[in-house]
Parts: sequence; C-alpha cells; structure tokens
Amino acid sequence: MTTENRRLLIAIDAEIREINRQTINPLFKELKLADLTPVIEMVAKARANYLRTLYDIAHQAPDGQPSESDIKRLTGLRLVYEELVKGSQALETAIEREYLDVSR
Repeated sequence: MTTENRRLLIAIDAEIREINRQTINPLFKELKLADLTPVIEMVAKARANYLRTLYDIAHQAPDGQPSESDIKRLTGLRLVYEELVKGSQALETAIEREYLDVSR
C-alpha cells in the first residue's frame, strides 16, 4: 500500500470518528459505569432467561424433543437476547472509538 493510500485511510478514519462523535455524543450525557450497568444487567437477564428456558425444555420434553411451541418460545427469547447483545456491542464500539464521552 502506498504512503498516499495510508494517509487517505487515516484521514477517512478520522472523518468517520468525528462525524460519529458529532452525531452520537450529543444524545448522551457523559457516561459512567453506573449509567451502563442497567444495559449490562438487561443483557444478562435475557441471556439467563434464554438459557434457563432451553434447560427447562430439555428436561421437560417427554420424548427428548422440543414441541413446536417450545421452539417458538425459545426463538423469541433468542432473538431478544441476540438483539440486546448486538446493541450492547454497538455501545462498546462507540465507547472504544471515542464517539461517546466517558468518565470514571
């Protein structure tokens, strides 16, 4: 890769960071761990609910196979869990890339 291309990519990265920061940061006050704890707890509860339901279905299935309603329930819980994980990962990425102000 040429030096000119590297410089362009660095400039693009800086522009992406600045535009995202200008767009995202005003929507939040300066974040502290305490502000993020409810998000972390919500993801953990969704994970626990999904896993506990899977466990219960496995132990209650009369023939060792889940019913159609079991699968629908588990699918719904998985979708919630996965969406919350993706959202929390997006929040972490925004913090890592300094789109958001954080304090201790």
